[in-house]
Amino acid sequence: MNIYKRLLAAGVSWALLSLALPIAAQSVGDARILKLNHTDTPSGARHQASELFAKRVEELTRGKYRVLVFHSGQLGNDPQSIKAVTEGRLDFTTSATGSFAGLVPELNLTALPYLVDGYEQGWRFYDTSPWLNRQFDKLAVKGVRHVATWEAGFRSFTTRSPMIRPEDAAGKKMRVFSNDMIKWIMESIGYEPVVIPVTDVYAAIQQGRVEGQENPIDTIRALRFNEVAPHIVLTQHVYSPLPLVASEALWGRLNTTEREQFSRAAREAATLSRKLVREADEHNLEAMRAAGAKVIRPDVAAFRKAMSSVYARAEKVYGADVESILRDARADKLAAAK
Repeated sequence: MNIYKRLLAAGVSWALLSLALPIAAQSVGDARILKLNHTDTPSGARHQASELFAKRVEELTRGKYRVLVFHSGQLGNDPQSIKAVTEGRLDFTTSATGSFAGLVPELNLTALPYLVDGYEQGWRFYDTSPWLNRQFDKLAVKGVRHVATWEAGFRSFTTRSPMIRPEDAAGKKMRVFSNDMIKWIMESIGYEPVVIPVTDVYAAIQQGRVEGQENPIDTIRALRFNEVAPHIVLTQHVYSPLPLVASEALWGRLNTTEREQFSRAAREAATLSRKLVREADEHNLEAMRAAGAKVIRPDVAAFRKAMSSVYARAEKVYGADVESILRDARADKLAAAK
């Protein structure tokens, strides 16, 4: 009996097992064991996409590889997972595009307010934008390989008290993840941004440390933020899909056929996640409303106007890259409208 079977027989969980043993040693029988960690709950679309990815990897590689999926941040929050991927201690993770801006700062620009107006435009932008593909390519030298883009949706607020106009944000604290553009958006309408890992946000709102948070609808329901911040304010200010990334250390060990098998599994999971998220938006809102949440549909034009100052701020830092991303987004908006 090998070390894995002995440890499992002794009741050691896969989560502890995966952290305790080096990545190169992880195999059971003829299967090579890989790990995917994310911060969604089992009810969220991200987890369903992860499960499909794992299933298809095992099928396409005929059992040579198995992907174990860890949900709810079992192996770490988003920044910790990304760091583990860069160091080859974790094989896969998926998080908002802006989470990777610590590796490639230009990716901050994907969180420009109202850059994308609808799902079709967003899908075309992420699948075909030359500018965005160049930024994803830069991740490889940081130890991260972009494999596909999964869906989360458009970011909106959940707040403890009603927010109808941008002015309602003045002087309050709002949870954000570590992304300059998101921080600037909050500041543009008067919020004081506070960086808190998503796994700690529920408690932070419950304790009154922040007024609320902003995330896509699927994430809001999956993580139950509506329970502690019952006002769901549908500003939809940022399109926020989820790149699935692999460790470059792992990718470098795969042959050409295996890379295509992993990429195919990731694309199939992307198709599922896009379908799930788009179709579930209204259902999720209704479910949260039935549980006591109040859905607010504000005058989005007022928020768009208030947040427009972020573009000038971005140009001072990122220069011509702002026009480059806007050019691709405009082209994809026209294509999606045809």
